[in-house]
Amino acid sequence: MAPSRPHPTEDPDDMHEPGSAAPPAFRRAVAALAAASPRPEVELAPMPAPRRMAPFAHALQATIVEDGEELADGRFVLLHNPAGEEAWRGDFRVVTLVRADLDPELGTDPLLPEVAWSWLTEALDVRELARVEPSGTVTRAGSTFFGGLADRPPRNELELRASWTPVDPTALGGHLLAWCGLLAQCAGLPPEGEGPVTSLPRRRGHRWR
Repeated sequence: MAPSRPHPTEDPDDMHEPGSAAPPAFRRAVAALAAASPRPEVELAPMPAPRRMAPFAHALQATIVEDGEELADGRFVLLHNPAGEEAWRGDFRVVTLVRADLDPELGTDPLLPEVAWSWLTEALDVRELARVEPSGTVTRAGSTFFGGLADRPPRNELELRASWTPVDPTALGGHLLAWCGLLAQCAGLPPEGEGPVTSLPRRRGHRWR
């Protein structure tokens, strides 16, 4: 195994496109992601993948759009080290980010972090997706605007960062679909098919970046 690294849950700043000489296992994993078809409100697009987190990486950005309005966004990154990573307990790692606006009253709910994390685990469990070494954070942030921005209402945002090691890399399409379901749930969309039935109340209005 290669030397141990920390769990790659943090957002990478240095991004690049992976090289073309990828091993077959990684190419199959990327093909499995490309074959996944999430619900229609989820818009997926490729994005530059992290340069220094693994020898091979593939990244997707996702946005929840309904009636022309952006409700949530996020990133899904697949890392691969053919030599394996001790901290991952495997040679693949999924690294994700979800961001969604919150209603003001939810921003102070003490149970929100635990509930949001349970949505992720339930989304994976309902598809029977085995994984090891899960890691992550749930953050709530609030903003109040002043001066030239004083006309904007207060903003509250949920941010969920998570990483895990898929036991079966051939099932990575299912991992992506589970994560897309979590993104939709955080955006306040009703559940699609089986799975958790609770969603965040929707907060209408433009999402400032």
